[in-house]
Parts: sequence; C-alpha cells; structure tokens
Amino acid sequence: MAHEKISKELFKPAHIDSAKSEEISKPSLNYWQDAWLRVRKNKGAIISLIVLALLTIMAIVGPHINGHGYDDQNLKHSNLPPRIQGLENISWLPFDGDLTRKNGDVYNAYEQKKVDEYYWLGTDSLGRDLFTRVWKGTQVSLYIAVLAAVIDMVIGVLYGAISGFVGGRTDNVMQRITEILVGIPNLVVVILMIIVLDPGILSITIALTITGWVGMARVVRAQVMKLKQQEYVLAARTLGLSNGKIIWKHLLPNLAGVIIINTMFTIPSAIFFEAFLSFIGLGLQPPLASLGTLIDDGFKVLQLYPYQMIIPAIIISLIMICFNMIADGLRDALDPKMRD
Repeated sequence: MAHEKISKELFKPAHIDSAKSEEISKPSLNYWQDAWLRVRKNKGAIISLIVLALLTIMAIVGPHINGHGYDDQNLKHSNLPPRIQGLENISWLPFDGDLTRKNGDVYNAYEQKKVDEYYWLGTDSLGRDLFTRVWKGTQVSLYIAVLAAVIDMVIGVLYGAISGFVGGRTDNVMQRITEILVGIPNLVVVILMIIVLDPGILSITIALTITGWVGMARVVRAQVMKLKQQEYVLAARTLGLSNGKIIWKHLLPNLAGVIIINTMFTIPSAIFFEAFLSFIGLGLQPPLASLGTLIDDGFKVLQLYPYQMIIPAIIISLIMICFNMIADGLRDALDPKMRD
C-alpha cells in the first residue's frame, strides 16, 4: 500500500495555471529602448559619454569661471606655468608655478615676476589666461565640428535618399556629381574658401561641408536602394502614397541608426581637420582661439613651456577618443546583427 501511494504521488500531473503560462516574462521593448539597454552594457561608451558631457559643460561655463577674458593680455604675466591655490605646496603635482631652465635649474616664475594671482593652467606668451583660452577653444572646435556634421547629415541624407529612391538616369547624374566632388582635395577647397572669404568660422565650416556630405550620401543611397524593394514600401506605393511621404515616413526611420552612427564618426574627423587647418595657419585668426591654434602656439615653445601644448593636446585627444567610443557603442547597439 505504501509503494502504491508513493507511485501515485510521483506520477500525479502537476497543476498548471493556464493564465500564468501565457504571461511574457521579458518586457516588451521598442527599437530605441532595446538599443539603449545594449548601449548601457558598453562601459567604454558610457564612460566616454560622461567625459564628453563634462567637457561640453566646461566648454560652455569654463570661459566665465575665473574672470579672465580669452583675449585679455598682460605682458607682465607672460609664460607663467600652472598654479592652483591649495595645490601649490604638493610637490608631485605640476601646479606649484615652478619652471625648469635649460641648464636644469628650477625656479618659481610667480615669485620671480612678483605675481600674486593664480593662473590654473598658466599663461601664454602674451599673458593671456590659458584656462579661459583652452575652454574657449574647446567651445569653438566643438561648435565648428557639430555644425559641419549637422550640415553634412542634412545634405547627405536628402541627396542620398533622393538618388537611391528615384534611381535611373537621375541616380547616374547625381552619382557623377559626387564622384567629381570626391576627386577634389579638401585642402584645395579650404584654400579657395580662404581666398574668397576671410579666415574664420564661416570659411572653415563651408570648406568642411562642401565635400564632407558625400560619404553620408553614399551610405544613405546604398541603404535606400536596399530598403525600397521591401514589402512595406511596395504596399505604401500601391496605396497611393507620394514618393516624399514614403521617404519621410518609411525609409528615413529605418535609416536612423546608420545616420546617427555616421554623424558620430564625422564629428571627430571634423575636429581633427579644423585643428589641422589651424595648425598650418589656415584656421582661425587671433585673438579667437581653437584647440588647433592653441596647439600651434604651444608647439612653438614646446621645449621651454611644454604645458602650453600638452593641455590642449590632451583635451582634443579626449574629445576624439570619446566620440569614437560612443560611435562604436552606438554601432553595436543599433546594428540588428549584434543582438544577443
């Protein structure tokens, strides 16, 4: 009897709640929520996003913190090293105001020039505060790069979408135009812009956007040519939707990931190109500063005052690394092939 009781208990079917069996254990997420969850798993992208946010905040508020204007000159305070109140007595930190001569002698530049002020990142050869100029230069470099990237995105997306969607002779003509623009070196375009316009933010932005949108246009065209053969596009065309509405409502939302990724990669390229132009003397003119002009000025006195070049070089390196890391994270998150 005992064995019979045990066997009946063992083989008794378990009670299954039909209501709970149909519950979905994983929450329903849309495309962007799923992408954000995958971005959060990428520690490099999140850290880069935080660092970039801090640099952007400092670029906005930094020039107004210590009361020095970016173009205020004081020749009596020229070439002073970094000095921060409260940190000047810590020997292993480079904020004590000391400089080293070529013969190896160490001296305090502030005591020698009898300067009572504190310059957190030092001064340049004209006595201008480098803390203010560095953040002003960061602001200008970010502004030029983001503006150029946005213009490239708008022109490239519209041009590529129209070329890929219309196809035929229109596509052939539009692609020949892009091939001509690709064959023109950027440096030649920049020199022509500077001859026509005065060197400045406007001429650099125009030079960056004349040929910069071609890469975006080609990527968007290839994606549109693939997507326009999908069933939902054919259904929309059958229902009488105009070509403009098909592109706007059906194609562009599916291209959002590709557009965002390419734009994020365009920004560091634009920052580097602007810095290169400023370094060779074709960029912004004094007293306006960018990271490129600051690096150029610091390079001239690198052996005597290395801080004047090292500080802006570190900031531009951080910006470019952060943008590339964020772009890599977005590419992994927005690519359907990278799904777990």
